[in-house]
Amino acid sequence: MKVTVFSARNFEIPYLEKANANKHEVKLLSAYLNEDTATLAAGADCVAIFSSDLANKTVLEKLSEVGVKYLALRSAGYNHVDLKEAERLGIKVANVPRYSPYAIAEHTVGLMLALNRKLIRANSRIKELNFSLDGLTGFDMNGKTVGIVGLGNIGKVLAKILNGFGCKLLGFDLEVDEELIEKYGLQYVTIDELCRQADIISLQVPLNEDTHYLINQERLAMMKDGVMLINTSRGGLVDTKAVISAMKSGKIGALGLDVYEEEKGLFFEDHSENILQDDVIARLLTFRNALITSHQAFLTTNALENIAGTTFENIDCWDKGLKCENELYSY
Repeated sequence: MKVTVFSARNFEIPYLEKANANKHEVKLLSAYLNEDTATLAAGADCVAIFSSDLANKTVLEKLSEVGVKYLALRSAGYNHVDLKEAERLGIKVANVPRYSPYAIAEHTVGLMLALNRKLIRANSRIKELNFSLDGLTGFDMNGKTVGIVGLGNIGKVLAKILNGFGCKLLGFDLEVDEELIEKYGLQYVTIDELCRQADIISLQVPLNEDTHYLINQERLAMMKDGVMLINTSRGGLVDTKAVISAMKSGKIGALGLDVYEEEKGLFFEDHSENILQDDVIARLLTFRNALITSHQAFLTTNALENIAGTTFENIDCWDKGLKCENELYSY
């Protein structure tokens, strides 16, 4: 099968090449998939895309016109794909539903600890030979109430880790997992009640019409003064401008982001020689109590191996005419 890979980055190319093992004819492109680049897939049977790529109605039509029949996602999320249009065009779509919940959950906790104990600020001081401890006071995680919004694979691992810290756990999800209640004492509550009670709030839900701006001005107002907010899921879950207002007022005491609602074209790229054009993230970067990473929570060797492996397992199934268990359908 001929495969065109969009958004191929240096950190993942060795894993993709190993997983392919020369079974398919693969063309690696650093370009994002969008309306302007879709024709680069001409001659390919399958296109493999990342979460930063765009597969809307127009893009899918262009892919179909040049002969693409399969769309392999190198991600669990699929909010960047118009599944209904793909189904209408007869393009089969498959994702990587479980690549490493540990990678995301562990990065989430890393953000919590770094913000709480002000590790980045402390390290910067030490390099300037400033060994003062003023302004570096944190708190014990033990006994703190942590609200986990979304208790899928990642949320469950996060609950396990935080239980080990001795945190009181609140959870919001559409389905109740009795095992989380029995093993970790997690209490299921409404999203609004979670916002009211939690000292730390972590977002682990997919982005869709129901979760867009799940954290907005109204819910921020419900939260405790000085709350810590962590988002390692999708940027669109959070109204960033409302968050900035909450940071300025002190409502949010610490902010950890691995995702950003306008990250497309910004994250995964080196802009160090450019003038930053995004005024919103520029404002976020001015807060000393904000820690932002460039959508790297997934970035472990385990996750990269699993993403590449599952991506090419999906492609192998299609190449052999078999049913792919990771295929997605419109909802």
